[in-house]
Amino acid sequence: MNYKAIIIDDEEMARLLLKEMVAEYTAGVVVADTCADLAAGVKSIRRHKPDIVFLDIELPGHSGLELLDFFNDDEVSFSVIFVTAYNKYAIQAFNLSAVSYLLKPVQPSALKGAIELFEKNRNRGNYAVLKNNLSGTSAQKIALHTLNSISFEETANILFFEADGAYTKVVLRNGAPVVVSRPLKYFETILSECDDFYRCHKSYMVNVRYVTEYMKPNGGVLIVDKKHEISVSNDRLDVLMKRVAQFQ
Repeated sequence: MNYKAIIIDDEEMARLLLKEMVAEYTAGVVVADTCADLAAGVKSIRRHKPDIVFLDIELPGHSGLELLDFFNDDEVSFSVIFVTAYNKYAIQAFNLSAVSYLLKPVQPSALKGAIELFEKNRNRGNYAVLKNNLSGTSAQKIALHTLNSISFEETANILFFEADGAYTKVVLRNGAPVVVSRPLKYFETILSECDDFYRCHKSYMVNVRYVTEYMKPNGGVLIVDKKHEISVSNDRLDVLMKRVAQFQ
């Protein structure tokens, strides 16, 4: 199946290079147009009705994140793959928001992976969540991948993560636990820059804001939100207590 794509980037060389890479490394994707700014990109999208928009975030006069502000919901039939030179702190926001992105300089393997993800999901993601996560210094929402869907949860509503083999149980302050088709290591990685969360045990990562008590018997147990008991490793206790103290 053939897919139509548009590239929006203010750097001419970046546009040309990505167009050549799409032609060389992706099967069935054809670049219909390249645009140097958001206004030209909006016109091109209305004219060509692409399946994919490769979008630079930092554009003259606008942020690429403003693209969807120019369209009604029923007009958005395309998926966005962001192309960015953002640092690791901003990349965390992309991962938390379940939004496809490519890091500059774009690598062929990453481009192929982004197209494969597009073919698998064919959705436009939650760009409002991405805006929020990029605007602050800490994560505000996180994508939870279940077997049949992706839901978005406020990180402030998460008490702790519990490993369950290749899956993770996400225990919420308000609402039923959610079983997510990602291992605990995945959440440890994407929340590594968020001070609220700490991997306190091989099977648990806790929101330190909700640790209400530490009980020494039975090898060490944390009381979370005054009702949940989870294990804590002795070698991680000191760091955990320092984290907890920051929020008291």
